[in-house]
Amino acid sequence: MEWLQQLFNGISLGSIYALIALGYTMVYGIIKLINFAHGEVFMIGSFTGFYAIAFWGLGFFPALVLSMTICAVFGVLIERVAYKRLRSSTRIAALITAIGVSLLIQYVVIYIRGAQPEAYPNVLPNRTLDIFGIQISSQSLLILLVSIVLMIILQFVVHRTKIGKAMRAVSFDPDAAKLMGINVNNTISATFAIGSALAGAAGVIFGVYYTKIEPLMGIIPGLKAFIAAVLGGIGIIPGAVIGGFVLGIVETVVSALGFSLWRDAAAFIILILILIFRPSGIFGKNSKEKV
Repeated sequence: MEWLQQLFNGISLGSIYALIALGYTMVYGIIKLINFAHGEVFMIGSFTGFYAIAFWGLGFFPALVLSMTICAVFGVLIERVAYKRLRSSTRIAALITAIGVSLLIQYVVIYIRGAQPEAYPNVLPNRTLDIFGIQISSQSLLILLVSIVLMIILQFVVHRTKIGKAMRAVSFDPDAAKLMGINVNNTISATFAIGSALAGAAGVIFGVYYTKIEPLMGIIPGLKAFIAAVLGGIGIIPGAVIGGFVLGIVETVVSALGFSLWRDAAAFIILILILIFRPSGIFGKNSKEKV
């Protein structure tokens, strides 16, 4: 039963990685950009939720919606200001810009509010539930349910709505999509908005789960979410979800075995192994590409 409990903890942690990884994989899928500023959008979402709960007295769900809204606008702003003019540039130029945007956001936040960490308000009731002999905190269960609902909504948007069809068309062939009357610029902005909103939700969930946030908090979770996206096959939405869950379970198992100091290293070992043996990821198809 202890292993089942660890498995559940791993799935809860993996759901946070999966939410962030979805933004990475959606942006890469549509404009082939690895948006390293995505971890900072996650950080902005976490701080938005913190201020909404601690200073404005909002509950968990209103703070979650507010954070997702602000991050969606923030993501579109980043895309329009930093990335739009680079669409016809080389990938390395866009990649370096993304790293620069990431650093800029980190240090602007530090300049505005300082680098000190904040204790996240305890906004959710935390009781321990006994489900078939597994001790599960009500907080972890709610976090997992919220993450799964957001992923289901994303699947609905991508496969059942007009903007979702436009996103898939632009991802497949932007020029052909333009000839079919699809507004490529708006579709790319919508992709950034949706991915950033999910990162904002992950930021609030992360703050509630780990109870401490700080301006550089987006670096490690952002990198791990990127690893999750690569593990599942970057550009593939179900792959990002599965990659996030696998990464969360592996980290939890490594900690449960007594190697908690190695949990971060385990994620990077996975990245090295996947790049060596299956660079296209679990769900990706092998294709030759000149870098």
